[in-house]
Formats: sequence, structure tokens, C-alpha cells
Amino acid sequence: MDQVEVFVLLDSVQFEKQSWQQRNRIKTPTGLQWLTVPVMFRGRFGQLIKDVEIRDAEFWRHHLRAIELNYRRSRFFHRYFEELSSHLKWTPGTLLTDLNSRLLEWFMGVMGIHTQVVLSSQLQQPGRRTELLANICASLGADQYISPLGSAVYLLEEGNVLLDKGVEVVFQHYEHPQYWQLFPPFQPYASILDLVFNEGERALEILRSGRRTPFSERQVIDQIQAKPRAS
Repeated sequence: MDQVEVFVLLDSVQFEKQSWQQRNRIKTPTGLQWLTVPVMFRGRFGQLIKDVEIRDAEFWRHHLRAIELNYRRSRFFHRYFEELSSHLKWTPGTLLTDLNSRLLEWFMGVMGIHTQVVLSSQLQQPGRRTELLANICASLGADQYISPLGSAVYLLEEGNVLLDKGVEVVFQHYEHPQYWQLFPPFQPYASILDLVFNEGERALEILRSGRRTPFSERQVIDQIQAKPRAS
């Protein structure tokens, strides 16, 4: 989000159960632990992210208790915990997208990230996969799309769809920095709250320290071709 001018929350595509869409990890004395938001999914196969409803009205109590138990000795716990609690608390009728958007906006404010955030459902663009991405970029006047490396295979196969819209594709190049963390040894890829509770106002500086120049399509292709193939 900190690397772009506009960040689109893709809420107009199919929800994936047990994905990052509904869960994240905190650091505990025994390692990383999942915190999952319970949602309604039975009989709702194929539902879009924007339509996913939170199932358990009391889930936030468990989440806050887990966060308190594992972070109350962190350096900035008392600065942020109460405010985080007010944003995590669920109220009847709240959708998963509402909760995620609220938390993301709060963390952006704490860290000083000022990127414009847009919901894809508000843009009402047609298409699937790369076609949808291309239409979203075109609707926003974007000339570059930064993709996670995990999407490289299908984007490289369908890259012309974006190029036809005048959109260059580059791939995120990020090396996870280390920072002060409870319960050594250091473990990467925890929720952003781990960084904020442990490092406070230094969080954005640390986050940006892992940023590298994005990979071009050619560089990603070379990496893929260089990997040894299974016999």
C-alpha cells in the first residue's frame, strides 16, 4: 500500500475460505498464531468478498484477549491497544469488508501512510483475472500495476491484456527487515500490529527499509527459467 498512489481492495471477487481475507498471525511464545474472523459460508459457495458476513458477534473478545496476553509487554502496547480495540469490536450487521477496511485505515493512520484506498466493487468494472485488473487500472488512469510475485505465472501468460490498456506490470521486490520483537528468535510475516506494538513510530521507517526496486517482467521470467526442474 505504501508503494503506490492508489490501492484497490479487491472485494468484487470470490471469497476464499481460510485465506488472508479473514485471518492473520500474531507472535506468541510458541511461534506465530492465527487469529481468524469467523464468517458465514455454508450454502454460500461463490459469494463475493464484499458480501461475506461475520458469523460470531463475540469473536473480537477472543482476539483482543489473545493480543493482550501476547503483547502487553511490548514497548508500545499501552499507546495503541485501546484504540485498536475500538476498531476491532464487531457490531451487528458488520461485513468482513467493513472490518478489514476499518483496520487497514487505522493502521495506515498510525504509520503515516496516505495512499488513496478504493474498493473494486465501487468501480463496477467487468472481467475476470487479468481482464478485471486491466479494466480497474484503466478506470483509475493507472499506467503501472505492481503485483505480488505469487501472481507472476498467470500475469506473465496474460500480460498483453494489461499492455493493451497501456499498463506496465512490475513485481514487488521486498526483503523482510528484522526489528525488535518479543519472544526471540525473530519470526517474519506476522500481522502489522506486531511491528506497530513493538516499534511504534519507527514502524514505517522499518517497513520501507525492506523495499527494493520492483522486478521487471524480464527479471521474473529469468528467475523462473533459472529454477531447477523436478526430474
